[in-house]
Amino acid sequence: MDLGLKGRTAIVCASTGGLGEAVARALGAEGARVVVSGRRGDRARELAAELPDAIGVEADLTADDGPDRLHEAAVEAFGDVDVLVLNGPGPAPGAAADVTQDGVEAAFRTLVRPQQRLVSLALPGMRARGWGRILAVGSSGVDAPLPNLALSNLGRAALAAYLKTLAAETAADGVTVNLLLPGRIATDRVAQLDRAAAERQGLSPAEVEKRSRATIPAGRYGRPEEFGAVGAFLCSDLASYVTGTSLRCDGGLVRSL
Repeated sequence: MDLGLKGRTAIVCASTGGLGEAVARALGAEGARVVVSGRRGDRARELAAELPDAIGVEADLTADDGPDRLHEAAVEAFGDVDVLVLNGPGPAPGAAADVTQDGVEAAFRTLVRPQQRLVSLALPGMRARGWGRILAVGSSGVDAPLPNLALSNLGRAALAAYLKTLAAETAADGVTVNLLLPGRIATDRVAQLDRAAAERQGLSPAEVEKRSRATIPAGRYGRPEEFGAVGAFLCSDLASYVTGTSLRCDGGLVRSL
């Protein structure tokens, strides 16, 4: 199946590991020109060298000029941005009752502000050309808030509401806006959360993972490449009639439709 991504320019935020890397690899395999980005510049360049046509950019999107510098690097290397994959590390775990004002501001600084800025930079060109894809890597917490992840639930839900509003405004211009929500995908982030849960509960990480797998109808954690493949489709030419939608890749974890 040809996804129609050959020659398209894609920025993938926070793509030096985890879910971002999975999407970057999937887009690269489909012939997209990929801008790999993250705070680990050496890793970004290393991964870019493994893809057919890519550059690695060191980028701290929480810095005031971080989004602008990333967008400028993409345009300088490949021209106008066709695909924008929004992604970022989640805030530290914690209960809702323990949320502080500083924590709320940090969640927005990480999960909302840089994403909105990147959209504002890439969207005009997408609209002018009549083609664009904006995809946010979210969390199943958007559909069903996750325990002990209050700040992540807060920030990701705010971004989802913004993007849903945006999707209705850009659909007639050929620009789709969607969210891809992971369940338990075997990444370093999930391993970190399992270790945190193990410490809270007085269990081993292996036992926490075992109990977690038991809640997933598929009976296992997802593989990053499975998530990346779904992401590439949502960014594709074939998905031109899919917009304003959140799609879960979670092995059936969330029990609602």
